[in-house]
Amino acid sequence: MRFALRRLAFFLGTLWACLTLNFLLPRLMPGNPAEALIAKFHGRISALALKPLEIAFGVNTHASLIQQYFDYLRNTATGHLGISLSQLPTPVSQIISNALPWTLGLVGVTTLLAFVVGTSIGIVGAWRRGGWLDNVLPPVFVITSAIPFFWIGMLLIVAFSLHGPHLPSNGTFDNTMLPAFNLTFILNLLQHALLPAAAILITSIGLWILTMRNNMVTVLSEDYIKMARAKGLPGRRIMFDYAARNAMLPSLSGLAMSLGFVLGGSVLVEYVFNYPGLGFWLVQAVEGEDYPLMQALFLLITLAVLLAVLLTDILNAVLDPRTRTAG
Repeated sequence: MRFALRRLAFFLGTLWACLTLNFLLPRLMPGNPAEALIAKFHGRISALALKPLEIAFGVNTHASLIQQYFDYLRNTATGHLGISLSQLPTPVSQIISNALPWTLGLVGVTTLLAFVVGTSIGIVGAWRRGGWLDNVLPPVFVITSAIPFFWIGMLLIVAFSLHGPHLPSNGTFDNTMLPAFNLTFILNLLQHALLPAAAILITSIGLWILTMRNNMVTVLSEDYIKMARAKGLPGRRIMFDYAARNAMLPSLSGLAMSLGFVLGGSVLVEYVFNYPGLGFWLVQAVEGEDYPLMQALFLLITLAVLLAVLLTDILNAVLDPRTRTAG
């Protein structure tokens, strides 16, 4: 309990620091979102509209910095993240709520799938060192992990969309279809997600294979593994209950960071496939100088990473009591 409270205090302190930085950085820059919008239209919006725009964007230039800070904390806690400059007058919270399910469905599920498959290959490869699985798959996927996301995505589009089975390479579902919970619509969703998911898998699975294989090789040289073999325990039990269980602990922290960054989306993959997730909107916000949307997305990604690290620390403490004293 004391360990969990220490981690929670660290989480809250770090979150407060991130919130404060997220508040200060835009205000250290010249101007504000309302002035940026007026400048973006090159005089087509009258300067008389500055005050109403500042109210719409939640910018109170007449209040003190302290008052603005507490207003920002209150608005953030209640989900009032401002108005998007690039999608005026759509609230930032609406853009995020619409994009979040697509990112969780594509990047989140694919990240977990890459972890499960990569970790399994790493376990079996290390257990049967020198076999074909250990000699072929890890080197191949390690090489693919060094290839940029967008390059793999474009190769898949050329191979399977332009000159292959003509799989969809744009959007989340056909524009001619209405969203519905039926087999036809679900299959159409899966078809549109197939190529971007394959791009993420190809470029991320090698990391999990290599990490788990190296962890397993280290654990298999421990004395308790030799003792288990000397007792005549079945190989499958030694591999999973003794070796893999302990070798997987370091990988959990990496999985937590990966799941935390899921909310950022695989930016280049979503952009290449025009997949309207959070990563796609992050690119749109940067290109359109949409400061409220950028600010909200950066905060959301930071919060997700901090939560993932907190949960992983607690999970590690439950699975390995030695980390409690280390923390």
